[in-house]
Amino acid sequence: MEREGRAVGAASGELVTIGEFARLSRLSAKALRRYDELGLLRPALVDPVNGYRYYDPAQAEGARLVAWLRRIGMPLSRIGRVVTLDACAAAVEIRAYWARVEAETAARRDLAMYLVDHLSAEGRAMSRMPGNTENTGNTENTGNPEKAGNPESAGAAGNTGGTGAVPLVIRCAALTDTGVVRTANQDAAFAGPRLLAVADGFGEAGAEASAAAIEALKPSGWGAQEGALSAAELLNALEDTADSAARAVRDAVAPWAEPDGSGTTLTAMLWTGSRLGLVHIGDSRAYLLRGGELFRITHDHSLVQSMIDDGSLSREEAASHPGPALLLKALVGEARSTPVAVVCRPDVRLRDVMAGDRYLLCSDGLSAVVDEAGLRAAVIAAEAPEEAVSRLVRLAREAGGPDNVACAVADVVVEA
Repeated sequence: MEREGRAVGAASGELVTIGEFARLSRLSAKALRRYDELGLLRPALVDPVNGYRYYDPAQAEGARLVAWLRRIGMPLSRIGRVVTLDACAAAVEIRAYWARVEAETAARRDLAMYLVDHLSAEGRAMSRMPGNTENTGNTENTGNPEKAGNPESAGAAGNTGGTGAVPLVIRCAALTDTGVVRTANQDAAFAGPRLLAVADGFGEAGAEASAAAIEALKPSGWGAQEGALSAAELLNALEDTADSAARAVRDAVAPWAEPDGSGTTLTAMLWTGSRLGLVHIGDSRAYLLRGGELFRITHDHSLVQSMIDDGSLSREEAASHPGPALLLKALVGEARSTPVAVVCRPDVRLRDVMAGDRYLLCSDGLSAVVDEAGLRAAVIAAEAPEEAVSRLVRLAREAGGPDNVACAVADVVVEA
């Protein structure tokens, strides 16, 4: 029967059997049956008598696309969306998926490097303890040009976690503004003795999402007993805090008609007394002003940023990119139909600090219209955090204020 069906398909000149299509598409018949069951690649014809599958040779390109998407690790549910799109839309979807993979890989890499540095430092400390002769070599990093001017590594000198260290505190302020164009404000910001945060809501329940994300962080007391916790334990506590914010957003948007279309970015810093714990997801940003230089210490989880990263878009071109601000990661409701921004875990890390540091957190309503030179000038010129946030909001409005604005500024100072 198989040979007979194959002959019929071949004779028709239009459809081919599953065996011939497997050779044409370079996929196994088993894989083709699986794709059919999942609705990813339906046969052109199924014989109602014997159940044989027949394919149009023109389907070979679609079959190979499914196979290639599986090879890059794309989930079957997302492949199902991609194969229904036209070529241009499918390309955008694939780029967005891969950019998200790279963002998550980068976050894991940063955490791995932090743990390497932390454990190396612990090892060096143990080797200097009296009676410890296990390591007599010099393992200190000397003359490494990659460390020069790096605010991550430079901050170690200001870590006040040791016995007898000078106690530090933060002085901070936050401000939000509706902007010139929008009629409602979906941004939220907060500044307190242990928390600095901004969130940029979007969708029908954007205001509820941004407020919920920050509210979930406020009661956090995870840094109160920092002296009794190791860096690894602090990271675990920070992960728990980030998870609480994600749950709060899902709960806040659940009652709305389209919960998976609403969500928020979140960039927050939690003060432990000697370190700052950073929680970041989306395209809101955190900057550090140190020694007169402004460093961006977060990485945007956006499609435009991914295009900058892979070299397909310059920073100058990105400033005038006509496409929408497509997020690759955000805190959202239970994802069902949202094509790109899906439920994701925020990036978390610990940062050592120095007295004199000034931190700026802001939504893209500020960073998209005021360049880094303008941000630097504003935060340097301001005497106090309250003056800094007022200057920054004014700059955004002077630039046209097309979006809501949220910003928070904190100074690290010696406790009086």
